[in-house]
Amino acid sequence: MAKGKNNVFFCQECGYESSKWVGQCPACKAWNTMVEEIVDKKSSVTHRQITEVQVAKLNDVQSSSEKRMDTHIEELNRVLGGGIVPGSLVLVGGDPGIGKSTLLLQTCKSLSDQKIAVLYISGEESLQQIKMRADRIGIFSDEMALLCETNLDLIQGVIEERKPQVVVIDSIQTMFRENVNSAPGSVSQVREATSVLMRLAKEQGIAIFVVGHVTKEGTVAGPRVLEHMVDTVLYFEGDRYASYRILRAVKNRFGSTNEIGVFEMCQSGLREVPNPSEYMLDGKPKNASGSIVVCTMEGTRPLLVEIQALVCHSAFGMPRRTAAGVDYNRVNLLMAVLEKNVGVRLADQDAYINIAGGMKVSEPATDLGLVLAIISSFRNRPIAEDMICFGEVGLSGEVRSVNMVEQRIAEAHKLGFKQCILPKVCMKNIQKPDGMLLKGVENVREALEIL
Repeated sequence: MAKGKNNVFFCQECGYESSKWVGQCPACKAWNTMVEEIVDKKSSVTHRQITEVQVAKLNDVQSSSEKRMDTHIEELNRVLGGGIVPGSLVLVGGDPGIGKSTLLLQTCKSLSDQKIAVLYISGEESLQQIKMRADRIGIFSDEMALLCETNLDLIQGVIEERKPQVVVIDSIQTMFRENVNSAPGSVSQVREATSVLMRLAKEQGIAIFVVGHVTKEGTVAGPRVLEHMVDTVLYFEGDRYASYRILRAVKNRFGSTNEIGVFEMCQSGLREVPNPSEYMLDGKPKNASGSIVVCTMEGTRPLLVEIQALVCHSAFGMPRRTAAGVDYNRVNLLMAVLEKNVGVRLADQDAYINIAGGMKVSEPATDLGLVLAIISSFRNRPIAEDMICFGEVGLSGEVRSVNMVEQRIAEAHKLGFKQCILPKVCMKNIQKPDGMLLKGVENVREALEIL
């Protein structure tokens, strides 16, 4: 072995480092994920180098607002915080086939149309494959350049020579450096590649988008340090067999992480959905029991979704409970609240809960909608078409307060709803829209009396 190098074992799931091989990773508890790699030893810093380091006072640093690049894709601009910041490193993750490459290719088209130099680097597809997808999106300008390469040293030389304003790396798991003795996609390669790209972005002022593969749990594959090193982490979510997609920021140094972007997959690529609530409620059945609309918040954005419930007598000793789009345990908890505090016998009833459109909702404000949908289906009584509700339900049957009440009511009023059942404690100091009837309730029993 060459002098200055030693063998280290890395966990392929979380990046944990160990001096010897172990069957189970001590950090993430995954089995058989430790892989041996050779790591170069770092030389120590001399006293002369330490004295050359410049230390600045915080009050002497001049702050400046970066001029962002407009992508002309409003949903993407919202998630990024207003546009692309020059010199930023953005990680985009998502399931295979969800539309990551399509979204970035559409972004490249929009930027190149504004005479912004763009370099799209692919390590997974050939030039012909990229061209076939680009033809479905539209006509690109000459500012768009393509490169199919996985050697990061060559890629670094091309970027420093051409000096583009925006670079897309698809994907980071295919990139490698020759001086790192491990396979592409390993912990050492991903960490080294990210370090090189981060240095390029900061020194050259280039905005770099990096595509990252995800594991079966939905997190970005490779070491967790990858997410810590980049400036922004975006996740592309949604069922690949459904038409809608949600772009969510889980980390953003240049904006808020409370915004989402909604897209619809169509023949020519991804189309923006400026009004997701109207899109989610399209096709809602009329005069059907077990159906109610609730308002949930995705960050600071209100979304109206339809909760559907089907309750029927069980033919077996153990009733079946199924939940799609909501927490299964939460459904069981709310059904127990109905039995205990309202006196509705559901122990011998099968219950099937679904969020229409394939949405996944985890906010407690949908509890009241779940309860009302279950009772509506159990008693076979439809809920008024113009009624909406929201509120958290406690274990004693009380309806607790939620945040951003006025935004929820305004979104419901915009889509034509006339009645709203909400927690009574939330009715203080709120502005009621004209033509909107607000009904405050303190517990589940009062909400059922209204229905």
